[in-house]
Amino acid sequence: MPAQESAPRETIFSGIQPSGELHLGNYLGAIRNWVALQSSYRCFFCIVDYHAITQPFEPDALIRRVREMACDLIACGIDPAKSTLFVQSAVREHTELAWALASVTGYGELGRMTQFKDKAEKNPDNINAGLFTYPVLQAADILIYHATKVPVGEDQRQHLELAREIVRKWNARFGETFREPEALYSSTPKILGLDGQAKMSKSLGNTISLREDDEAVWNKLRTAATDPARVRRTDVGDPDKCNVFTLHKFFSTDERQAEVRKGCTTAGIGCIECKKWLLEGVKADLDRIRARRAELLAKPDAIDEILADGARRARAVAAQTMVLVRDRLGVDRPGNARLPDSQP
Repeated sequence: MPAQESAPRETIFSGIQPSGELHLGNYLGAIRNWVALQSSYRCFFCIVDYHAITQPFEPDALIRRVREMACDLIACGIDPAKSTLFVQSAVREHTELAWALASVTGYGELGRMTQFKDKAEKNPDNINAGLFTYPVLQAADILIYHATKVPVGEDQRQHLELAREIVRKWNARFGETFREPEALYSSTPKILGLDGQAKMSKSLGNTISLREDDEAVWNKLRTAATDPARVRRTDVGDPDKCNVFTLHKFFSTDERQAEVRKGCTTAGIGCIECKKWLLEGVKADLDRIRARRAELLAKPDAIDEILADGARRARAVAAQTMVLVRDRLGVDRPGNARLPDSQP
């Protein structure tokens, strides 16, 4: 009896801006989840450089950051043999589809986006049209690959819901073309910065870069906020109120976590001992990432080859989507004048 064919895997899309060095917040909040998803989904992971140009930037620095981001993602476990890793600007269909989707996206809907409001308030001298229409390009990023699942955090919930609304409006006007993408929320516990107050952020200085050496990592962990009830070494604490214990859930074994919990709730260990144990787990992950990154940097052409191959694979899918979209719009039919496609 012939073996049954397995059902096709659902498609995931997720993007990350080339904003500099990855830090623990990126790693724990997104990248480790991406790595796990590779085994179960057809994954498209994109370095979204067109999104990055909505903020002030230097072109040479952007080129460098794109390459470094690709290197870091692979070092963290993104496998080009399992996933399609590419740069957004290498697949021109993203911006072409964004323009088409803009035709069904309401001005009022974009104006209600809280991220736009926040950025406009914080940077009143940089309220540009690209920042305003940012969510439309995000929708195009997802829909060009017919992604059905999108790994997102709470801060992207509103943008994904707008993408779903765009799909509904497009399909109603031009015929069934796209499926509404669904959010794939992570089970990752909420991670605060080392200050225990705000979300991990490079700008706030409350996180750890994946490229920092062991001494720098320890200097930051050593001063990290813990349960405020533990003023003295002899005070008992509550691990569930301690941000350092939250980090143990990512980097320590179940046995070590149980040991930390017991030691904290009985004052059997102090916060410094708890942090030293955490350092062991953090160091193990960072050592592995650093070693893989060093391998990649020793072969600089390898990164370019990986990104070029990813772009070819992504374009093959995106081009087919745009054939359908252009047909729906009536802009690429017999009798319409169109120059040969110069894209390689």
